[in-house]
Amino acid sequence: MSDEKWYKDGLRFKCTQCGNCCSGPEGYVWVNEEEIVQIAEFIGKPVDQMRAEHTRPVGKRTSLKEFSSGDCTFLHPETRGCTIYPVRPRQCRTWPFWNSNIDHPESWQAAQQVCPGAGKGNFFSLEEIEAQAAIIRL
Repeated sequence: MSDEKWYKDGLRFKCTQCGNCCSGPEGYVWVNEEEIVQIAEFIGKPVDQMRAEHTRPVGKRTSLKEFSSGDCTFLHPETRGCTIYPVRPRQCRTWPFWNSNIDHPESWQAAQQVCPGAGKGNFFSLEEIEAQAAIIRL
């Protein structure tokens, strides 16, 4: 069995800010305390208020809230863009280079069906992809 990654020659990705990764079935966008503070500062709200309005506890972890539609509370309803893009959580920053999206070519193809920027745009080397995937294991 070879350890060679199927994406050894790199992959392409360019965020189109379509909002597809910020919507859909119920899920989790994990945030840590540092990210909560950064988001609160960015939106100009006290940390406690930001936490109450935009996060929910999930066991010992914290996730951003979603509307009943499946949209993240930071997804603009009309433009479909992220309203906190410059300070978006590490989980969002590392999309689509999550282990669950790059473990097999079929997983990458499935991500491309959801994300119009996956497979297009900027080139990411094997090393860059691995570095992104190592930030958060999803």
